[in-house]
Amino acid sequence: MATGAFVVGGLVLVLVAMAQARDRKHARGADVWRAGLLGLAVVGLVAVLIAYWLPSVAAWGTVAATAMAVAFITLMD
Repeated sequence: MATGAFVVGGLVLVLVAMAQARDRKHARGADVWRAGLLGLAVVGLVAVLIAYWLPSVAAWGTVAATAMAVAFITLMD
């Protein structure tokens, strides 16, 4: 359950990172792809760690931190 919650929040953060990469001055399409692939790799790695290695408290702490980051970044404007 924690893995799924993290993946949802992580995907939102990846989309935000891709949008920020797109909005940078002199950004190219490759920059957006790079931001997306790097973000997906990090989300995938952390999701595997949550699913198989991290204890429950650390897993849910990571989910809570992700939820706070999503709330802060999306509501900042």
